[in-house]
Amino acid sequence: MQLCDLIDPIEPAAGLEHKERIIPRIAQTARKTFNIYVALTLACALLFWLNGMSAFDAVAHSLTTISTGGFSTHDESLAYFHSFGIELVAMVFMLLGALNFSLHYAALSGLSLRPYWHNSETRLFLKIIAVSTALITLYLFYSEPAHDLLSAARRVSFTVVSMITTTGYSIDDFSLWPAGMAMLILYVGIIGGCAGSTSGGIKVVRFLVLLKLGTREIMQLTHPHSQLSFKLDRRVIRPEILQAIMSYTSLYVATFLILILLLLASGMDMVTAYGAATTCLNNLGPGLGSVANNFASASDFQKIVLSMAMLLGRLELLTIMIIFSPAYWRR
Repeated sequence: MQLCDLIDPIEPAAGLEHKERIIPRIAQTARKTFNIYVALTLACALLFWLNGMSAFDAVAHSLTTISTGGFSTHDESLAYFHSFGIELVAMVFMLLGALNFSLHYAALSGLSLRPYWHNSETRLFLKIIAVSTALITLYLFYSEPAHDLLSAARRVSFTVVSMITTTGYSIDDFSLWPAGMAMLILYVGIIGGCAGSTSGGIKVVRFLVLLKLGTREIMQLTHPHSQLSFKLDRRVIRPEILQAIMSYTSLYVATFLILILLLLASGMDMVTAYGAATTCLNNLGPGLGSVANNFASASDFQKIVLSMAMLLGRLELLTIMIIFSPAYWRR
């Protein structure tokens, strides 16, 4: 999670051009974010404990739920507990960890949920979850008659939330689902959570901007002489911001393809290579093929490649590229 995202995920606030104004604002933002993060972690641990976890398990899982890290104290992940209450708590706090923390602060300050609904990124994030869950639930229900609709909805909703928030908790092995549904699960994981959150992935706001850019280009072709401004939440987005988003997306796609080629060249099969590159670049956790549950079958070279992919995904591609750019270190 980057502080620049927390201050404003799209457009910097006015007056931040002076260093003496930037530093106090960053410090204030960091303090507020830290307080919210701690409060959410404590609340998560308490609710896990009240729903049947031991104190140790509750604290351990709360630390990896708000951070959308996904590590569990049990090999079976949250499936170990066989508790709908625990799954529900995990879903709520995974979603909270995947939302912009500046919205949490605005909601708490005004004691209102309006900041969430008035944010177009959050609305799209929730719509993606709802549509994906409905589609996969209906598919599984009709393709697996042995499971009732409620059971399918429980498994799918948890998996979709876990993957789009890039947490990686599991109560079911989605790699065993029909291939199209397993791929859809990975796609929502690529989108990831919101800007200014603890989630990985491309981020919903970038996905939203790309969708709006595509719509604007169609309108521009239909009306070539029109002057169309680009707005998001009633704010005009500057051309350089749009250029940065398109550059990031291009770099992401190129990196993703290079990772797959490296894994294929090292002897990994196509399905496993795709799943491994996707899960590591987006910090998802579960993959497909032989890495559906763990990476024990990967060779040393493959593990090195995938370790680099995890770093690239967690620290953001542009950040890593800048650090390793010779021009950055020149004076």
